[in-house]
Amino acid sequence: MERIDKHNYYLDICETILERGTCLRRNFASLIVKNDEIISTGYTGAPRGRKNCCDLGYCRREELNIPRGTRYELCRSVHAEQNAIISARRQDMIGASLYLVGKEKSNGELVKNASPCSLCKRFIINAGIDKVIIRDTKNEFRIIYVEEWIKNDDSLIGDGSY
Repeated sequence: MERIDKHNYYLDICETILERGTCLRRNFASLIVKNDEIISTGYTGAPRGRKNCCDLGYCRREELNIPRGTRYELCRSVHAEQNAIISARRQDMIGASLYLVGKEKSNGELVKNASPCSLCKRFIINAGIDKVIIRDTKNEFRIIYVEEWIKNDDSLIGDGSY
């Protein structure tokens, strides 16, 4: 019997979690894992108690035709990575892995070249997370070592793509 590898196992769980997302553009899910134990999960959605874009029936950024990776202050949602991080204790996240999957709402396809935005990168760095595993295709993924974000500080060049 052939078993699924651990990274794709956790990425598949992320794909189920992102179905809870409430964004009308694209939904992401994130899962924090340490020592083969799921520490927390998160998906894209408005702060607790506020109406989600899917409930309102519109996306402000979509209406304004805001390009991907820009003007997040206009977005109602808290990102999946942020939701997973605020649901965990820092001592549990130190040295952990964060799994990330995103899908386009319009066609259900995986988000091409998905990556945490600049603010989420700062959350991930401060949480003590060691690496981020991002799904590119059903079976392929990238592993990004957070240490690289610390060494190559993209906040100095303004790259905030998501």
